[in-house]
Amino acid sequence: MPHTILIADDDPHIREIICFALEKAGMKTVAVADGAAALQAIERRAPDLVVLDIGMPQMDGLEVCRRLRHIS
Repeated sequence: MPHTILIADDDPHIREIICFALEKAGMKTVAVADGAAALQAIERRAPDLVVLDIGMPQMDGLEVCRRLRHIS
C-alpha cells in the first residue's frame, strides 16, 4: 500500500508539480490550497507525511504545524 502525502500550498502550479513527482515515485497524494483545508484533511484521514508551504495566506504552514503538534 502506498504512503499518503498531504501537500498544502496556495500555488496550484507548485501543488501540481509536487504531486506529479510524488505519484511518479509511487506515493498517493492529497492536495489542498490552505492551512485550514490541510487540518480538515488530516482530521478525515491522517497522512503519512505532510508537506507545508510556510507562506500560505490566512493560516500559514508554521501555524498548521503548531496545531498538528498540539493535537498529536
